[in-house]
Order: sequence, then structure tokens, then C-alpha cells
Amino acid sequence: MLSYFKKSFARKRARRIFQKYGYRVDKFRLKNNEEVEYANWLNPLITPKTITQHEVDFFRQYIREGSFVVDIGANTGDLTVSMSIAAGGSGLVLALDPNPHVYAILEANAKLNEGKANIVPLQLAASDKETAFYYASSEASMSNGGLIQDLSDNRHGKYKLEDPIKGVHLGDYLLTHYAAWLPKLSLIKTDTEGLDFEVLKTLEVVLEKYHPVVISEIFHDMSAETREGIFNLFKKYNYTIVNAGFMHTEEPLVIRPVNVKEDMPKAGVTENIIAY
Repeated sequence: MLSYFKKSFARKRARRIFQKYGYRVDKFRLKNNEEVEYANWLNPLITPKTITQHEVDFFRQYIREGSFVVDIGANTGDLTVSMSIAAGGSGLVLALDPNPHVYAILEANAKLNEGKANIVPLQLAASDKETAFYYASSEASMSNGGLIQDLSDNRHGKYKLEDPIKGVHLGDYLLTHYAAWLPKLSLIKTDTEGLDFEVLKTLEVVLEKYHPVVISEIFHDMSAETREGIFNLFKKYNYTIVNAGFMHTEEPLVIRPVNVKEDMPKAGVTENIIAY
């Protein structure tokens, strides 16, 4: 009972009072006796991550060993690490997150699993042009939130970081800095708290030329127009789309085809689509 109250107090404090939290490195044993390390953030609002064979095998369906992966909205690396194990030490996972507090943990994860994984972390925001953003959250500990361009904007919460965050046109950034890797591009994942359509539009040249698999979050409050825009963008480049539901689960995914715009995930629930 005492432990429950301590954890409850810690969560309440994290919501209201800013504090930097460190991390611990946990080890997970996969099949073939493969060991994977993960830096779990000690923020009490974050459920500790477990690296599972199920998750690694899921990404191995789409990520070839030695291939290039782009994780947009990587957070602490909760999916990045499994992606990187799938790509192997000869591959490369580019992991972007704008939140400096989760980015510190992402950096820690990028340094683990040497020889088994290759992660390059970037504290950047994917945008339609080079610009500056600020990070805002409803939680003082900044465990989750979103980007704003005006500090008076409260859409993501009242807690804000005053240091600007660099935004880049992601398609141009990849063509400039990772042109040699683009022919090996196998997967792009986007999770940007509702800005996924804007990010995907910057990647049209990449989608058309290299046709990577895309896993994209459809945020619960996306407008019908935005959902239709995402559907039309993928169909423009001859993608097949399926609704994979909520992916942070050990349960088998229930895949539903998205043949027409009306099949897209509905408002009020956050789900993921896979386009291939």
C-alpha cells in the first residue's frame, strides 16, 4: 500500500512540477539467446518499455537487414530500438524527436547494442520548411506533448519550453544528408501528434522514387479533410493501405483494408495505418 501511494504521489508531482529524470538500462533476452539493451526513462508517468521478440519480428516483416529506416517522432526510442535490431548493425535508423527531455533518453538508446544496431538520433522537428518551433505539454515533466510556433498557443498544454527547436523540410534534409542511404530505404514511421500529413507531404519525392513501407499514426482529432488527404497521397503513389489499429500491444494486429477514404480510421480514436 505504501508503494502505491509513493508512486501515485510521484505521478502527481511529475504532472505539476518540472524535474529532470534519468534512466536505467534494462536487458532483454530474445530467441537465439540474443540480448538487447534498452534505456528506460525514470519519469513516473512513463510505463517501462519491454523489448520483445514479437515486436522485433513485426518490424522484420518490413525492414531488411542492412536497410535504411526513418523514425519520425521517435520519443525515447520505444520502437526505434526494435527497428534497429531488425535492420542490424549494417543498417541505419534515423530517429527524430524534438522534445529535448525524451531526446536525452533517445541518445542513450542510440549508444546501446553496439554491433547489433545503428541509430542516429536527431533533435529536429519535421516541417514543410526550415523554421523554429517550441515544445508544449500538459505535463510539467514533458513526457508527451506537441509543437507550437507561438508561446501563447495552449493547444498542447500550459507547460512550455522556451528554447526554440529547429524544424527542417524532411524530404530535402534526407536528399541532402542521406542520399547514399535512400536506395536502401525500407520503412518510414511517423508519429507526430496529428502533424503526420504535413510531414508526409514533404516526403512525396521519396515516396514516389523509393516506395518505402510507411507506418503512420492517424491522430484522434485529425479532421476528415486531413484523413482524406493522407488517403489520397498514398493512392497517388500506388500504395495499398491497411488499418493496423493500436500497435503498442502484444496482441496480434487486426488488419483491416482501407480501399476507400471512408475506410480510414475514424475520429475519436488514435490508430495506425500501414501503406506498402
